[in-house]
Amino acid sequence: MMIALFWLLALLMFALATRLGRYVGLIPIVSQLLLATFGLPLLMVFWIEPHWQLSGAQLVEPVWLKTLYGLGFALVLGHILSDVIELDMDRQSLKIAVPSFCVPFCCGLACAFWLLPEQAWLSSLAVGLVFAITAIPVLFLYLHHIDYPPAATRRLVQTAILIDLTCWSLFAIAQGSLHLSSLLLPLLGACVPLLFRALRLRQPWVYSLTFFALLVVAEHYKLNALILGIGYLFCMAWLKQPFVLPLSPERFKRLQNTLAIPLILTFGIVQINVHSAVSSLSWLQLGALLALPIASKVFGNWLGLRWATPSFTGASRWRESLLLNIRGLSEIVFLNLLLQQQLISPALYFALMLMGLIATLMPAFAGMNRMIVKPAEQARSPCANS
Repeated sequence: MMIALFWLLALLMFALATRLGRYVGLIPIVSQLLLATFGLPLLMVFWIEPHWQLSGAQLVEPVWLKTLYGLGFALVLGHILSDVIELDMDRQSLKIAVPSFCVPFCCGLACAFWLLPEQAWLSSLAVGLVFAITAIPVLFLYLHHIDYPPAATRRLVQTAILIDLTCWSLFAIAQGSLHLSSLLLPLLGACVPLLFRALRLRQPWVYSLTFFALLVVAEHYKLNALILGIGYLFCMAWLKQPFVLPLSPERFKRLQNTLAIPLILTFGIVQINVHSAVSSLSWLQLGALLALPIASKVFGNWLGLRWATPSFTGASRWRESLLLNIRGLSEIVFLNLLLQQQLISPALYFALMLMGLIATLMPAFAGMNRMIVKPAEQARSPCANS
C-alpha cells in the first residue's frame, strides 16, 4: 500500500513540476530532470526512508511496477528509435555529425580507461557513447520554441539523428556480439514488417502497434531490444512504409510526460543512495564526468559546423554547438538501460544524469531561451517525440 502511495506521489510531483516549469518557460523534460536530480533524492533522504521505512530496493520490487516500467521504457525507447525512419542523409549534416560523434566518443573512452575504476570493455564503450549522444526530441522542441530557421532546424535535427543512430547501433551490435545466439529472436522480430507486406497488410497502425508490442516483449524477456527496434524500423524504411503513432501525437506526448518518463526517471534515481554515490567518486572523477562530456561534445560540434557550410547567413557556430550538446531524454533512456543491465555504477549514473541536465540547460544560460508560447509541441516532425 505504501509503495503504491509513493509512486502515486511521485507521478503527482512530476505533473506539478511540469506545470510549474511551463510558467517559467521550461520544456517538460528539463522540469522533470530538475525534480529527478534534486527533488527525489531529498524526498528519499528526509521522508521516505526515515518515516515510511522504505528503501529504494523495496520501492522497485513489486512485479506490477516492473511490468509498468517495462511498458513505459518500451514506449519511450520506441518513440526515440522511430526517428530512424525519418533519416534523410544530407552531406552537410554528415560533415557535422562525424566530428560531433568522434571527438566526445574518444574522450569518453579515454575517461573510462584512465579515470574510472577498471570495468568491462562494454561498460567503457557505453561511457564513450554517453559522451557522444544527443537528444533528438528535446533538440527539436527547443529549436521550435526559439523559432530557429526551418532549414537550419532540419540540418541540426538530421545531424542528431545520425549521431544517435550511430550510438544506439554500436551499442546494440557490441552487446549482441557477446552472445551471438541471443540475436536470433530480435532479428526475427525485426523482419515482421516483411511478413506484413507479404500478407498485403498496409495499415500503418498494424506496423506501429506491433513495433511497440515487440519492444515490450523484448524488454520483459531481456532480449536485445535495440537490434529489434532498429532492424524493424529499417525494414519499414526499406518498404517505404510510413510510421504512424498508435495514438494521436498529443495523446502520445501526454502519456509520455505524465507516466512513462516519470516512471523511468524515478525507477532509476530511487535505487541510488546519492550521498554514497557522490562520495564514492573523487573530486577529479566527478569534475571530469561533469566537464569533459560537455567540453568534448561542444568542441566536436564546433569542428563539424566549421567543416560544413553555414546553415543560414549569420548562423553562429558557438550557438549551434551548444544546441547540439543538448542531452535530455535520449541520454536518460540510455543511462537507465545501462543501469538496469549493471553496466554502470549508481555513482556514474547520477554524475552523468547531472551532466545531462547541465548540458540541456546551457543554451538557456547562453541566452537562447526566448520561447514563443504556442502549441509547438503539437507539431509532428521526425523528432517531436519528447
